[in-house]
Amino acid sequence: MINMLKQENDEDVKTLLIEEIDLIKVKISDLENILLLSGPYDTCDAILDIHPGAGGTESCDWALMLYRMYTRYANSHNFKVEVIDYQDGEEAGIKSVSMIIHGSYAYGYLKNEKGVHRLIRISPFDSNSRRHTSFASVDITPIYNQNDVNIEIKDSDIRIDIFRSSGNGGQGVNTTDSAVRITHIPTKIVVTCQNERSQIRNKEIAMTVLKNKLYDLELKKRKEELHDIKGDNDAINFGSQIRTYTMHPYSLVKDHRTNTETGNVAKVLDGDIDMFINDNLRLNIK
Repeated sequence: MINMLKQENDEDVKTLLIEEIDLIKVKISDLENILLLSGPYDTCDAILDIHPGAGGTESCDWALMLYRMYTRYANSHNFKVEVIDYQDGEEAGIKSVSMIIHGSYAYGYLKNEKGVHRLIRISPFDSNSRRHTSFASVDITPIYNQNDVNIEIKDSDIRIDIFRSSGNGGQGVNTTDSAVRITHIPTKIVVTCQNERSQIRNKEIAMTVLKNKLYDLELKKRKEELHDIKGDNDAINFGSQIRTYTMHPYSLVKDHRTNTETGNVAKVLDGDIDMFINDNLRLNIK
């Protein structure tokens, strides 16, 4: 086809050739990603937690925006999102959300999203229209093969609280005390599940998530000293962000690990984060 274009500049052939090249680029990129996703847990489903940081109502609203972004990303990649805990903010946004992303290589693609995300914008909650900086943390844990998770949890090490589910958006609000919160006292890990109407089912899901988090912690302890583990849990404030989303005085999303950036903030917040995910996969393979 290229030889044909050299002999005769046919616009139809040229258009067809460009379409073929773009399609091949996409296929090659997808294949490269699969080859990069070679970690022992990359094929697993993922637990994704979002927590607002410094910034009050602003950060709660920012956490909600991130929840929307990751939900849209998951939907665009045919991943299934199962929200297991959703806590509304006092004035706006969310206090926290925990969800399971089901899909092939869900953890592999999302694992590098773990960290602090910073937003800079004109606050919609400020009557003086001042610029605000907000923070929220994203945590990603794989759903390990349950045959690998050899974690015994003593009854004396956990506290189980039962309360009434708060509901989420258009979902029906339970009228019975079916929500379950499990606190692992030695590590202070807290897991909440309220998406099922059955208290027993909520407890089962919460225990599964807790075992995954404890197993994840055990794997880290085997690889790192205790101070290195604590180093992963940066404070949710200035200087610790992995990515900054600037909406004022200019539009820019920049990943501070790869220097990948784009001026289309709205597109990113609509779930188009493939460029950041792919560049981080390539960075970590080097």
